[in-house]
Amino acid sequence: MEHLIFEIGLAVLLMALATYVAGKFKLSAVPLLIIIGLVVGPHLPHFGLLDLRFIDSKPIIDFMGRLGVLFLLFYLGLEFSLGRLLRAGYSIATAGTVYIVINLMLGLLFGWVLGWPAREILVVAGITTISSSAIVAKVITDLRRSARPETGLILGISMFQDVFLAAYMALVSSLVLQGHTSIGSVATSIIAAMVFIVTLVMVGRYSAPYLNRWLQAHSEESFLLFIFAILFVIAGLSETLGVAEAISALLIGLVLGETEQSGRLERIVIPFRDFFGAFLFFSFGLNIDPLALGGAVGIALAAALMTIVGNFVAGLIAGKISRLPTRAGVNIGLTIVSRGEFSIVLASLAQTGGLLGIIQPFTAVYVLALSILGPVLTKNSGLVYNVMEWAMNLSRSGLSKQQVSGTATNPRLEEEDAGEGTDC
Repeated sequence: MEHLIFEIGLAVLLMALATYVAGKFKLSAVPLLIIIGLVVGPHLPHFGLLDLRFIDSKPIIDFMGRLGVLFLLFYLGLEFSLGRLLRAGYSIATAGTVYIVINLMLGLLFGWVLGWPAREILVVAGITTISSSAIVAKVITDLRRSARPETGLILGISMFQDVFLAAYMALVSSLVLQGHTSIGSVATSIIAAMVFIVTLVMVGRYSAPYLNRWLQAHSEESFLLFIFAILFVIAGLSETLGVAEAISALLIGLVLGETEQSGRLERIVIPFRDFFGAFLFFSFGLNIDPLALGGAVGIALAAALMTIVGNFVAGLIAGKISRLPTRAGVNIGLTIVSRGEFSIVLASLAQTGGLLGIIQPFTAVYVLALSILGPVLTKNSGLVYNVMEWAMNLSRSGLSKQQVSGTATNPRLEEEDAGEGTDC
């Protein structure tokens, strides 16, 4: 324990290097942070003071990763407020529902085919359903696609996912954290969680004018401390009541995002989100034995392929619902392929609840694959659309030739045509 601060410093240095490399090559930092966490850990040899096993500092790193979950979801709530989602309109609600239903059904089917227990199936379905808002937002910014007509729908689907995530995590946490198995106990737990969620949202929305006046009167220091006190106290209370702390962080962000202080909050929270968020991905990789990844690689890559296909179809349908061209539908489907922070949050929840150990390595490989492939597919969405159009035109032309050839060479058809001409 005497080198605890030094170990934390090494961890921060490794994360800094990973984010630097990601920025240099315009990549998402998420896969690199997970890889760094996978590479180091208890399996490495010990070289005196240079101890990359992080044995003594692991509990602190894990705790800072938990804070990363809170800050990531709190910031996301600030950025995509509940009021904006409610005002977004019918097309976003419909497109978001289509996207959720297609991916959730595929995830449930995937877990069922693997023969996993019900709780594991629910967790894996959530892991494969929710896209990474952080990666999606970064890709849109890097590729300068903010002005495209489909970008509003993409961000709308991301907002819709936030609300679904809160409800879904209420279900999963009641099963995983509290261990309820009977229909009655599960229903009771879900109702209690939803009552807590609705109460928090309603109290927050009606108290928004008072919060505005109260927060405006504070200095930056007291403002910061009060906001973090609200975040940690309510998140801790929700966990005590059996509701995942991540849900409360998201809801607090949604509520405070409605206040006039939302811009000030975002500016203050961003450094904490980035710092503790890096610990979340690093600690996730640190908790996985790289030697145990072998059994998860095949199923994780199969799940990644399933997600790409499901997203592609969902994007085309969402674009059609919103009356956007097919090219825009392709862009929608491929832009929201990436998986990241939310998948890791659900996998961490599964680890806390003592579910099957394969979920963590499965999620690591799955997130790594899609956090790398997602930006690449988004960048080349135009090429994917052109290939799809070429294949469809080739198929149509081939079918037309077969029809013409069949009509010209079929004597029975010729006789029928001739007979019809005689009758006339």
